[in-house]
Amino acid sequence: MNSAASFRLSPLGTAAVALLICLGLGLGSQRMAATAQEAPAQPKASMTVTVANPAQQVLAQTLSATGSLAAWQEAVVGAESNGLRLMAVPVQVGDVVRKGQLLAQFAAEGPQADLMATRAAVMQAQAAHDNARTEAQRVRQLGDSGALSESQKSQILMQEKLSAAQLEAARAQQVSAELRLRHTKVLAPDDGVISARQATVGAVVGAGQELFRLVRQQRLEWRAEVTPAEVGRIQRGQQVTVTAPSGAAVQGVVRAVAPTADTQTRNILVYVDLPRHPDFKAGVFARGQFDQGQTAALTVPAQAIVTRDGHAHVFAVGPDNKVSMVRVKTGRRTGERVEVLQGLQASQRVAVQGAGFLNDGDLVKVVQ
Repeated sequence: MNSAASFRLSPLGTAAVALLICLGLGLGSQRMAATAQEAPAQPKASMTVTVANPAQQVLAQTLSATGSLAAWQEAVVGAESNGLRLMAVPVQVGDVVRKGQLLAQFAAEGPQADLMATRAAVMQAQAAHDNARTEAQRVRQLGDSGALSESQKSQILMQEKLSAAQLEAARAQQVSAELRLRHTKVLAPDDGVISARQATVGAVVGAGQELFRLVRQQRLEWRAEVTPAEVGRIQRGQQVTVTAPSGAAVQGVVRAVAPTADTQTRNILVYVDLPRHPDFKAGVFARGQFDQGQTAALTVPAQAIVTRDGHAHVFAVGPDNKVSMVRVKTGRRTGERVEVLQGLQASQRVAVQGAGFLNDGDLVKVVQ
């Protein structure tokens, strides 16, 4: 028998082979169809966050400014006599003094001697005037008797007037000597605190030379600098909260607004009266806020504000729990909430806890 004929299949075997091939192709196509019909895998949330809705609040409206503390009025106390030597200076910088209190004592020997001399001159002038007045009265009594010539009468009456003038001049010198003696004591012109001292024991000073500086009534003021656009929001009598570098804060009142702007900075000074406080010193820089009333504001938790590229943002959480980074403009802050001026709607949810670690488009898991 031929070898090729030994591998020839019968018709029944051929049909069986064809059936197996069809079954294999059918199973393969079913597996492919099942694979194609499988649903895509769901993405996983990148982070768990808490969310909050913006809230409407009534916040205080303020205007912030900076400036320096200064003495309300600083009196310059100087010498009123010339060429006198300082004998005693009983006060130091920082001492609180009362009006009329002794600040410095000059040597008084010279003024006292001058006063004694002027008093003697007054007595001498008084005697001369009394004598001239007596002679003038005698002349008036004689009248036109002819005992004295007209020339003698005129001379005696003129001597009376001259002696009166000499007496007044002597009295004026006495007053001047008394005043010079009084000026040997330098007294405080008002209640206040000594802010500077140039007086030194033993020094001989000239008239008008500065000896002390005195902050009158220990009263300070805050000189705030505001722009021309802001000055219209400030009125006399307005309340101001002023904060010192130490953190101490006091309530002040606007006393005056400067009528002109500084030619260098173009800012305008606002003068604010302050109460006494040990942490407030003249010359110290301070910050303040002018009370502008209250207005409604849309606020979010402070944790929701994220700074990226120098701008404030929040992450708005959508219905599908995907976040979108929204740039916002912030305003006032009260406690743990921050005002949002622009960029956010009241109906939008924002991520709070964990917001600082999010990126735009992240899928989050929201928890209470």
